[in-house]
Amino acid sequence: MDACRKEVQGRRGQEGSEVIVMKERTLLLIKPDALQRGLVGEILARFEKKGFKIVGLKMLHVSKELAKEHYAHLVDKPFYHDLEKFVTSNPLVAAVVEGKEAVEVVRLIVGPTNASKAPGGTVRGDFSNSTSRNVIHASDSKETAEKEIKRFFKPAELFDYKLNNEQYLYASDE
Repeated sequence: MDACRKEVQGRRGQEGSEVIVMKERTLLLIKPDALQRGLVGEILARFEKKGFKIVGLKMLHVSKELAKEHYAHLVDKPFYHDLEKFVTSNPLVAAVVEGKEAVEVVRLIVGPTNASKAPGGTVRGDFSNSTSRNVIHASDSKETAEKEIKRFFKPAELFDYKLNNEQYLYASDE
């Protein structure tokens, strides 16, 4: 399924037409440092409280091959060996969240990669002070999200369902 899709809401707009809300999906990887520190639930809760719907969730052990594929753009960097060793050392939690402008909003919640420069209130600003041990990965674009979701989830592992509180998340004109 594409990272971006249309969803018809069950409520009516001002002129009696149905409201169409563009929903995006994006990938989160809650890294081994967060798992070891007992932060998984607290991190996931931030996205749920913001109104994102979790449509995929699993724990997995990343192989060296999967790490090389996921971090292909970093393989030639001097720090890659340490990154690979870290991400394959313990399980991580992968999640797909869905909502309006998911990629952009999730990146704001996560904060910059260099956690020492991440503002308080962001996941990295509150839980990390490192660039490489920064507790979470989030897709950086719609195109990347689509590729990364396919890399970590089979279609049958993603669920399409309606939240009972969706009418409280978006106004009829959004």
